[in-house]
Amino acid sequence: MSNFLLILANIFLAVSGQIFIKQGVNKIGSFSEMQLGQFLLKSIESPLVIMGLILYFISAAIWVMVLSKVDLSFAYPMLSLGYILILIFSALFLGESIGALKIAGVILICAGIFLIFRTGA
Repeated sequence: MSNFLLILANIFLAVSGQIFIKQGVNKIGSFSEMQLGQFLLKSIESPLVIMGLILYFISAAIWVMVLSKVDLSFAYPMLSLGYILILIFSALFLGESIGALKIAGVILICAGIFLIFRTGA
């Protein structure tokens, strides 16, 4: 598998994990509405939070593989692609709004990723 595909797999799994975690805590309720212990207990009992943490753990394992093969100065900026996916997935799966400023920010992120990717691994 190419280094870029490993980075993309890492990003997709990390973003998916964040979406699952967010869906789980949306069902649990706000941290400010309950005590820390109660919130953490409900979090570890939530199948959505557990799934999110598992996906996030797998993404971390892939990240270790990536770092064994690619310069950090190349790989780490690629994680910015996650911002783009979070914006899209948040709209699709969480019903969050996407405004013009968010879209402009994503365009700037894409431009930066393009410049870094052109330097090669």
